[in-house]
Amino acid sequence: MNNNEAKFILGAYRANGRDADHPLFREALAQARNDPALGAWFARAQAHDAAIAARLREVAPPAGLREAILAGSRASRGTQPGWRFPAVWLALAASVAVLLAAAFTLWPNRSAAETARFAAFALDDTAHGKHGGHGELAGALQVLLSQPSTRLGAGLPVDFAALRTTGCRTLNFAGHDVLEVCFQRNGAWFHCYIAKCADFPAGRAGATATFAQQAQFASASWSDATHRFVVVSESGLDAVKQLL
Repeated sequence: MNNNEAKFILGAYRANGRDADHPLFREALAQARNDPALGAWFARAQAHDAAIAARLREVAPPAGLREAILAGSRASRGTQPGWRFPAVWLALAASVAVLLAAAFTLWPNRSAAETARFAAFALDDTAHGKHGGHGELAGALQVLLSQPSTRLGAGLPVDFAALRTTGCRTLNFAGHDVLEVCFQRNGAWFHCYIAKCADFPAGRAGATATFAQQAQFASASWSDATHRFVVVSESGLDAVKQLL
């Protein structure tokens, strides 16, 4: 199996990880774990799929859609066969309305795509980066994150400039600085990536968490009023969800 064949197969892999044990994906998943380029592509694709799926779940069908379809169907049953087309067209128009609602939700709002790119960056760095960092502030944040009582989604005391200048590991994503703080809970390692909302204005400040599972990595992405966060771990999706 070459990488193009693996990509074709992995393109059908669900972002929630439910296909992990399916024999159809076994060989392609193994290749993604062993090939860094394919693994990075797969992480980006899964993060994007998860973000798009999350946005689609927010799209509500137009009010009264079901009732309108049923009313049209009932009306058509009482007419001559040649007059049944209006109900068909009504159903088609309703379907188009739903698709347009989804399109207008997704297209103007680049937040989901930006969240997916940031998550893909964090997943790739977790898999292949050289982790480290030092400094008193970074150490204090690491201790805070390690506490079982700390809920990351409730807000974190992040002084971005101070952390960056005192030794916290700093990376570059899309031309902007990103901080990484690694911490442990219950023997499992987690990697927390932090960016400034101001550096990524397409993102939505205060966005609720979205979760994804790509190969062996689980991730959570969210933001507060000032910072965007991604946490990645190999400890499983449940363990990541418990952080928030």
